[in-house]
Amino acid sequence: MVNDMTKGTPWKLLLFFSVPLLIGNIFQQLYNMADTVIVGRTLGVQALAAVGATGCISFLILGFVQGVTSGFAVITAQRFGAGDEGGVRRSVATSIMLSIFVTIILTAIAVPTAKPMLQLMNTPEDILNDSHSYISVIFAGIVAPVFFNLFSSILRSLGDSKTPLVFLVTASIINIILDFVLILRFDMGVAGAAYATVASQLLSGFMCLVYSFKKFPILRLKRGDWKFSARFAWSHMRIGLPMAFQFSVTAIGVMILQSALNSLGSTAVAAYTAASKIDQLSTQPLVSYGVAMATFAAQNYGAGKPGRIRKGVFSCSIIAVTSGVLGCILVLLFCPLLVQLFVGSGQDQVMSMVKTYLHINAVCYFILGLLFVYRNVLQGIGRSIVPFFAGVFELVTRSIIAFTLLGALGFVSICVAGPAAWLSAVLPLFIAYVYNLRKNKFFSITRSK
Repeated sequence: MVNDMTKGTPWKLLLFFSVPLLIGNIFQQLYNMADTVIVGRTLGVQALAAVGATGCISFLILGFVQGVTSGFAVITAQRFGAGDEGGVRRSVATSIMLSIFVTIILTAIAVPTAKPMLQLMNTPEDILNDSHSYISVIFAGIVAPVFFNLFSSILRSLGDSKTPLVFLVTASIINIILDFVLILRFDMGVAGAAYATVASQLLSGFMCLVYSFKKFPILRLKRGDWKFSARFAWSHMRIGLPMAFQFSVTAIGVMILQSALNSLGSTAVAAYTAASKIDQLSTQPLVSYGVAMATFAAQNYGAGKPGRIRKGVFSCSIIAVTSGVLGCILVLLFCPLLVQLFVGSGQDQVMSMVKTYLHINAVCYFILGLLFVYRNVLQGIGRSIVPFFAGVFELVTRSIIAFTLLGALGFVSICVAGPAAWLSAVLPLFIAYVYNLRKNKFFSITRSK
């Protein structure tokens, strides 16, 4: 059931590991679109706007969850690569204990601050209550995404990218069914959509937990594995917290960019919404390669095989750049057709703005591909501070360009902000990778006692 990535051809391992991740990411994007359609068609435009208005602050908190759980699993992958089964079990037990602590803290912070955050973002009064109803349920149920993301990350750390895909698809199907049941049958409004999301993640997380302990002998925890070690826990937090804050910094950047965009009017907002959906779907292969690189690097770091890490980075860089170029070509070729999925006839201005955004961003996909490779290899070997500051560089660059060039370039400033941010982040990541390589920082971890 597990996949030892310390042996075999690096490019094959990375590519085949990425395929289930890619399918899951694409499915998630399509599901999100379907979920939005259900709310809009069953509850109306205002309900759709109410849910949409929570996107930034939802990512601010749930992105933190995704980052911290992925960070914990880096230690698990390193221990697995070192052949340290006892260390794997101790890492899983420690991750569970730390995740419980993180859940309590995040829930205590997020729930009471949900409405103030919505008001800070100037959420319109006519949708404020519905937005608060939706996001308060999501935040009260933070335990569900923590639970689901933690065990998905643990399975991926052992080289299994297929099982998390199965449970992701299961969660999505359950969510869609519950959307209809809670909204139409029980008339719960936007809160029903939130309850459906929490319940589906919680159920799928529980199934993932049971399946993992049943099918993966290495994950069957013993009493001694639950012994808490502050030093061992800190090794998890040292990687998990910077990764978590990196996601939150990205969310803040999106909030700032959205603020600049809102000043251009509803036409620009509509164009950006459509363009970003296409953009997110087009870049999912690059995201998948990054996750694969993190697991590959972590396992080989634990095994003390810096040569394989170097070969993996080289192979993954070629794959990512090639995919970025192909993605660019496809987006440019099918741009008009893709835009028509979101924009009806007669919307020439919106259509033109979407094309401008996609043309500028697509030609820079290869930069984004390299960004994911170098960010994730550093996170995989436990060097998560540089990726965090690279995220800060992204935030600063995106904000400066979006606001300083807004008056002169208008919507174009929004379009170039992303690629400029990618470039500002990939440079320090590449330098940090080369530095760690030359200074022989890819050393083997010690076995747990």
